Amino acid sequence: MSLEYRRKLAGITINRKHAKDFVTEADVAVERFLVERIQKQYPDHAIFGEESGVHAGGDWRWIIDPIDGTGSFMHGQPFYSISIGVEYRGQLMLGAVSNPAIGELFMAEKGRGATCNGRPIRVSSCETMIDAMLATGFACVRDNMERNSLQHLNRLLPRIRDIRRTGSAAMDMCYVACGRYDGYWELNLKPYDIAAGTLIVREAGGVVSDFSGGTTGLPSEIIAATPTLYPLLREALNA
Repeated sequence: MSLEYRRKLAGITINRKHAKDFVTEADVAVERFLVERIQKQYPDHAIFGEESGVHAGGDWRWIIDPIDGTGSFMHGQPFYSISIGVEYRGQLMLGAVSNPAIGELFMAEKGRGATCNGRPIRVSSCETMIDAMLATGFACVRDNMERNSLQHLNRLLPRIRDIRRTGSAAMDMCYVACGRYDGYWELNLKPYDIAAGTLIVREAGGVVSDFSGGTTGLPSEIIAATPTLYPLLREALNA
């Protein structure tokens, strides 16, 4: 469905949530499609969607970002994703991140590993900061937060190999999971940004936590990295 809207970008409706945050006709349509399918198949499950909010239910909860990377999507770039995480009583059990424009589907099931297009994936073997390819995002800057990723970027960039940015937190986490990136950090995130990606990184052998090292819940500040790089990155971010 997102590809259909991508082909007719010039004609779709785009609204502002606030000055630098947008929602498109495609975001709303994709989420509506997913919610309807979930409610038909699992009528007693709860849903939390970026655009439609909370749909009450039982112990199972689906966490949906219909288009993560709306800015990239609006500009005709392929770096956006559809992200779905599934919790049972607060524990992540399933995660799926689809990038329709590139043709990749990342998936994970708790205790059963992670895949990309059905093939098993693992985090990289990176162990040092100087060898690390990192990723971040700037939702914190967009929302004018005083504490933001620019401060971390200035401190980290001289110490690492390089940095990349897709504009989709879910994609960034999947790229850590399959070894394209060695680590990722970001501030001011929402649960639907990271639910699926968190499980995918962990099932691929990586570490995901908040900046203080906490590993429960879906925090607004996040670090994802290889096991060896993780403590070095966390130390640098908290310096």
